[in-house]
Amino acid sequence: MSVRKATTVPETEPRTSGLKKIVAASMVGTVVEWYEFFLYATAASLVFGTFFFPDAGTELDGIIAAFLTYAVGFVARPLGGIVFGQIGDRLGRKHTLQITIILVGVATFLMGCLPGFDTIGYWAPALLVALRFIQGFAVGGEWGGAVLLVAEHSPDRSRGFWSSWPQAAVPVGNLLATLVLLGMSWILPSDQFLGWGWRVAFWLSAIVVIVGYYIRTHVSEAPIFLEARAQVEADKAAGYGVLEVVKKYPRGIFGAMGLRFAENILYYIIVSFTIVYLKTVHEYDTSQLLLALLIAHVIHFLVIPQVGRLSDAFGRRPVYLAGAVLGATWAFFAFPMFDTQNPFLIIAAVTIGLCFHALMYAGQPAIMAEMFPTRMRYSGVSLGYQVTSIVAGSLAPIIATALLQQYQSWMPVAVYVAAACAVTAFAVITMKETRGVSLLDVDAADARANGLVRVAR
Repeated sequence: MSVRKATTVPETEPRTSGLKKIVAASMVGTVVEWYEFFLYATAASLVFGTFFFPDAGTELDGIIAAFLTYAVGFVARPLGGIVFGQIGDRLGRKHTLQITIILVGVATFLMGCLPGFDTIGYWAPALLVALRFIQGFAVGGEWGGAVLLVAEHSPDRSRGFWSSWPQAAVPVGNLLATLVLLGMSWILPSDQFLGWGWRVAFWLSAIVVIVGYYIRTHVSEAPIFLEARAQVEADKAAGYGVLEVVKKYPRGIFGAMGLRFAENILYYIIVSFTIVYLKTVHEYDTSQLLLALLIAHVIHFLVIPQVGRLSDAFGRRPVYLAGAVLGATWAFFAFPMFDTQNPFLIIAAVTIGLCFHALMYAGQPAIMAEMFPTRMRYSGVSLGYQVTSIVAGSLAPIIATALLQQYQSWMPVAVYVAAACAVTAFAVITMKETRGVSLLDVDAADARANGLVRVAR
């Protein structure tokens, strides 16, 4: 499919009016979703290995078991992406986002109520896995709807900047999760924090879910989506959803997966495995670890929109490629910095890693939105984004922990990260530059290629 730069379609005021409100609604909901999702990641590193699983002999064995339940959420995410992508392409982005926020909120609250292994035995990890699956299923439908709600409202010339804001909401959610756990670890003695203090962070999700749901009831669908829905209703040949996007745009799906691969692995090595490494190898203080992550998340949040702006100014490909190349170098200098146990160097290493990550992460919504026509865009971006999580982010902490256990060295982990970045660098080099492309032109090219009836605007 070929597309042209937007030259004949003016970016009128109706297309941009209320854009800040759309961005805010998308961000608030995303903060809620990812607060809860990353809360589990941090708790898996600090608490769940001993609370929900029997004593397996070594501390790393318990952590690996906790990360395996963590991976269940990633396995569920593509299923959520498929189901909610289908719903979102047919009924709209707004309604799917309202459903996902409720599902993930209920699952997370109930996690905070679960008894441990010492109380109910193997029912504890079984129930944890079930709730984790529901949580991952809901998050699988969240990302596509949140970023597309913004991307489809954004002007062509600044889509990278505006659609990067939902991405910036992810470190905010992680920041809140880290902040709550940090506060509880400071206030409570270690035995009380491990016994019940961690539950408070899960229960607090009920408050932010109510706020996020309310805000999402006050957003509207993008005009381009309403036009695409009318096209599907008017022309039976204009299919939508997962089967249609797999049939018509397989290259786009594989391209999105390649872009996602290193970004996802790098992120979870930084925010999850870093905790494991410092805690098990150096017995580093938990509160200090959480403080380092808190500072890094703040900087990550500030950097992401600026990188989105760079992708509008210089193109999607060069910015993304810079992230892949720099990301390949990170582990080789970061782990020696961790080994110094100097808190300033630890904070610097984590922060630099997240800045490299932002070079890839910020531009993803714009790039992936520009890969697919509106009638199947939700399904396309969700499938490419979420399926990759199974082999990337879900396995990254497990693989890294197993490598550390086997070789007693960080070097194999660094090689693993570098290899992942090489895969993504190849995907970037082989993709087309889409900066400034009109989504209307993407839809028009799709209609011409598939002989569809275009609905008059």
